[in-house]
Amino acid sequence: MDEVFESMQRALSDGQAVVLATVAGTRGSTPRRAGARMLLRADGSFCGTIGGGCGEAEVRLEAQDVHRDGRARLVQVDLTNEIDGDDKICGGVMDVFVERIAPPDVRQ
Repeated sequence: MDEVFESMQRALSDGQAVVLATVAGTRGSTPRRAGARMLLRADGSFCGTIGGGCGEAEVRLEAQDVHRDGRARLVQVDLTNEIDGDDKICGGVMDVFVERIAPPDVRQ
């Protein structure tokens, strides 16, 4: 079992909800491919990666919203636009599915 699922199992066993971010699809050059995962806890800590950098930071911010409202969402991470005049290295687009997973006895 990998680090993400081991960490998820521990959190759920401890009665804590987590957010799982999974790369659902990619177009062009991206740092990770479909299936890459990152687990995020309500305290902001995480394990795993979907590629790092500003794209991963964008998903981490969305994950905090998912922790609060419990609604899954598909986040499109566009790595093709310039930021502050510098080209991004990857140049592709990732669709990342972000979902809250909670033990059965935890609401929302």
